[in-house]
Amino acid sequence: MATTLSQSDLPGLHLLHRGKVRDVYALPNDQLLIVASDRLSAFDVVLPDPIPGKGEMLCQISNFWFGQTAHLMPNHLTGRSVADVLPAGTDVALYVRRAVVAKRLKPVPIEAIARGYLIGSGWKDYQRTGRVSEIRLPEGLRQAEQLREPIFTPSTKAAAGAHDENIGFDAVVAAIGADLAEQVRAATLAIYRFAADFAAQRGILIADTKLEFGTDENGRLLVMDEMLTPDSSRFWPADTYRVGISPPSYDKQFVRDYLETLDWNKTAPGPRVPAAIIEATRAKYAEALQKLAGIEAA
Repeated sequence: MATTLSQSDLPGLHLLHRGKVRDVYALPNDQLLIVASDRLSAFDVVLPDPIPGKGEMLCQISNFWFGQTAHLMPNHLTGRSVADVLPAGTDVALYVRRAVVAKRLKPVPIEAIARGYLIGSGWKDYQRTGRVSEIRLPEGLRQAEQLREPIFTPSTKAAAGAHDENIGFDAVVAAIGADLAEQVRAATLAIYRFAADFAAQRGILIADTKLEFGTDENGRLLVMDEMLTPDSSRFWPADTYRVGISPPSYDKQFVRDYLETLDWNKTAPGPRVPAAIIEATRAKYAEALQKLAGIEAA
């Protein structure tokens, strides 16, 4: 049975960070316990209603992709059992499917985004300027159209409550240096191409995805946090995809679409979400987990 966890509580472990979805605890030997809660964020605002079991599904999808892409880029997973690091008396069943023990890395301070289709903020930027992250695109492209080649469109990494902003590659070079910027771009596009091909064979189009990277004590680049989940990517059912519209998604698009109907300025606090929207969103996460990883949601 799926568990529901809006906020973790692990007495005796030092909480380093509580993000939009993940809670991060310090462990000895430069390791972290990362817990995926069931909190739901939209438009960079954490909403008051959780999606039951979402954290478990996100964690399982991420772990699946970390395994599938390990030949392309090392990742933050240690392979250590979550049960081994939980404080005595903790309900292991509450955490075992939604947490990982990871290496503690120095985060690369950008959002690494790959786009294979023109949608979201990329579509809005293209309509206004003909560019996405300073990349000039051909004229006459339509909403949700597939690009000739995937493009790297990084953004700033905003603090909680603020909004990420698309930036050009030169800004990435200025922030982290040319060598690391080239590594991040190459890894992001390689992972996206591999995953997009894998998912397409299973009836899912990955329109875009956001990756997080960090460096270890030797300066080696690793992919971290989450990977290719419905929270960090747009998954479209291939059989209903059409150019010219915003296709239905295996993600929180139900929630975004609902929020767009409200008189809400997209700043905290977020509005309550109806139970029907929550259940429809949960079902889409479960469908993505099953189609991509072959795992049935608890």
